[in-house]
Amino acid sequence: MSTPPNRSGHAPPVASGPESTSSTGTRVLGAAALVGLALSVVYGLFVSPPDAQLGETIRMIYTHVPTVSVAYVAFVVTAVSSAMYLWKRTEFWDLLGASSAEIGVVFFVLTILNGALWGKTTWGVFWRWEPRLTTSAVLLLMYIGYLAVRAVPADTRVRATRCAIVGLVAVVNIPIVHKAVDWWRGLHQGRTVLGTIDPEMGGNQLVAMYLSLATGLVVFVWMLLHRFRVAYLVERAADAGLEEALAERRAERGTPSVEVAP
Repeated sequence: MSTPPNRSGHAPPVASGPESTSSTGTRVLGAAALVGLALSVVYGLFVSPPDAQLGETIRMIYTHVPTVSVAYVAFVVTAVSSAMYLWKRTEFWDLLGASSAEIGVVFFVLTILNGALWGKTTWGVFWRWEPRLTTSAVLLLMYIGYLAVRAVPADTRVRATRCAIVGLVAVVNIPIVHKAVDWWRGLHQGRTVLGTIDPEMGGNQLVAMYLSLATGLVVFVWMLLHRFRVAYLVERAADAGLEEALAERRAERGTPSVEVAP
């Protein structure tokens, strides 16, 4: 006998889900993230030397590269989850994709704000409609659109399907953003990691870069686990509320009416 679907129309998970927003694993990850953040700040601000040409502004890269990298990873997780949802039609993939998209938008907004500060110190303005910035703005709008589609009232399965389609379409823009500096002439510098940069980074600068990048990924995993657990518990609370309302309705129907004698 098949298991009846829950409020969302999805089949409930076979295994029991999380019962709280934290676990031993998330607490360990949280502690590791705090240690990593502390080391990144110390190494990025005090150990890593200024750059020969960029000077102290090199330190902005230690936050810019990790935030954009985490945003890309989050958006790819959303795309993979979207594809898995269209295949499996399970609530797990829908909630995972939505949770990752929210985190990706947060980190990408931080990326654009950090880049605006970089632009002000380097170009004298916060924003230029050059290829990398323009494609980045389009990418951000696409994932804001993903979240907007999710906020539109609709049947849960219909909403999840729409979001999955948007998640698969939006991820195509990531390689376009990444390669914009190679394909079109613009003001933005070359790729810092897995690419070239003038002046070249090395020594303590690279250590600071990869330390902050690793810390950013740990923070992402910690946030994703927490956000997914919150989303799962919200769905279960809604299911419980619906079941309670239905039980009350059935009780009302089953209760004989009491007539008052004249």
